[in-house]
Amino acid sequence: MTNQRKSTTKITLSFLVVTIGLIALFFLSINLGSIQLTPLQLFRGLFVSFDPDVATVYDLRFPRILISVMAGASLAVAGVLFQAVLKNPLADPGLLGISSGAGFTAVLAAAIFPQLYFMAPVFSFLGGLLVFAMVYGLAWKGALSPLRIILMGIAMQALFSGLSDAVSSMSGGNVSGVASIVEGNITMKTWKDVYLLFGVSLPGLIFAFLCARWCNLCGLEDKTVRGLGVNIDVVRFVVSITAVFLVGGCTAIVGPVSFIGLLIPHIGRIFVGSEHKLLIPFSALAGGLLFLMADTLGRTLIRPYEMNASVILSVVGGIAFILLLRKSGGIYGK
Repeated sequence: MTNQRKSTTKITLSFLVVTIGLIALFFLSINLGSIQLTPLQLFRGLFVSFDPDVATVYDLRFPRILISVMAGASLAVAGVLFQAVLKNPLADPGLLGISSGAGFTAVLAAAIFPQLYFMAPVFSFLGGLLVFAMVYGLAWKGALSPLRIILMGIAMQALFSGLSDAVSSMSGGNVSGVASIVEGNITMKTWKDVYLLFGVSLPGLIFAFLCARWCNLCGLEDKTVRGLGVNIDVVRFVVSITAVFLVGGCTAIVGPVSFIGLLIPHIGRIFVGSEHKLLIPFSALAGGLLFLMADTLGRTLIRPYEMNASVILSVVGGIAFILLLRKSGGIYGK
């Protein structure tokens, strides 16, 4: 009983810390820059009377902050879903090549049909789905080996990253269009991008939470699940489609981003365990916090210049992941 109480306390504190951290960073990010606002000034400018400083912050900072939070949540939850389906803690939208495939189709669509920008999440989703099917199909040799899936995903990631760079070069490197997807640049995002991302990712996150029980079943032996009267193949398909949907939606807006879908699920299992009803919402909060932290650092560390959040995530995520692997032998075995 004591151990159960300690576990419950740890989980509660973990959710409390990450939630408070996200809220605190949200308001800190609003005030970092040449224009600084008091809480009262912000409230009055948003809800009482027009304030030009508040209007500037509302149009320039709010969209990128909200996009950072939602994109981080989507990628982290997608990582949880992929790891559950593949029973592989190394499964990640980036390593599987899905992010690169989704980014490539979004880049190609933006270059050929710029007037169809609002359809970018659809093209991105279809690209991610195609790459996911290719990885599974090419890795199949009588059975699916987790190692072959990861190796095939790395090959796809390299292939489609190169193709995206090629399309970006041929388009002239327009940062407001094609190159912003390739580079993960969210500097000039607007409220239109916010509505587009939320319209795709929010339903995906809700459905991912509803899939929590299915994710738990994916961790069992197939014959055990079938003995419960559940078609495990359908379960894997639905969970995988949900993950690809989440990745496709945010990749179309922020571009391919590494390590969130790999790192955050590991952190989540350390603090809240492997029960997906807890792991999925915790990963969403922690993913949003990590992406927003990276974007905030990127626009403040080397002012007046900026560094893309994807660059910071690659550097910090790689170091953090090495440290986590050295300390998480009790979770995944030695």
